[in-house]
Amino acid sequence: MGFREKLRAAFQKIKTKLLVYLFIVIIVAIMGVAPFNVSFQEAEMAAEAGDDFWAVLFTQLFINIQKPFYCQGQCFRTYFSAYLDTLKWYGLICGFFAIVGLSKAFPKHGYEDIENGSSDWSENGEQYAILSRKKGIILAEKNYLPVDKRGNVNVLVVRRFWCW
Repeated sequence: MGFREKLRAAFQKIKTKLLVYLFIVIIVAIMGVAPFNVSFQEAEMAAEAGDDFWAVLFTQLFINIQKPFYCQGQCFRTYFSAYLDTLKWYGLICGFFAIVGLSKAFPKHGYEDIENGSSDWSENGEQYAILSRKKGIILAEKNYLPVDKRGNVNVLVVRRFWCW
């Protein structure tokens, strides 16, 4: 499995999660980044006048977060370059988390999401010399171990055991 196939599989696996993530990122950019930026600029101006930077920042942030669209307009009118810088850093942080999420969704090996217990090991119905199509102990889809068979009917299931 090549890199492109792994990337395509990872996108298919988390495509809806990425859309929800993008929606949340846009909402936070509108409702949170602009009020933070305006509050930060007002706190810097207050700090130059001699006030406490952090007290003014948090006070203004709680006031400005209640009026995000006013802050959007204030950013475009007065603090445009600072707003673009803040959006750039916010976008980089969100992009980093999106890449981490995508890397977590990469298939770990070439056999991910393939049915366990398939009868792909045999061809042209040769497994039915031993197994039954209709009844018995279920081994896989359309593969049963007959219980009325003479001889050994022991079953060995080989599978990986995952433990967290």
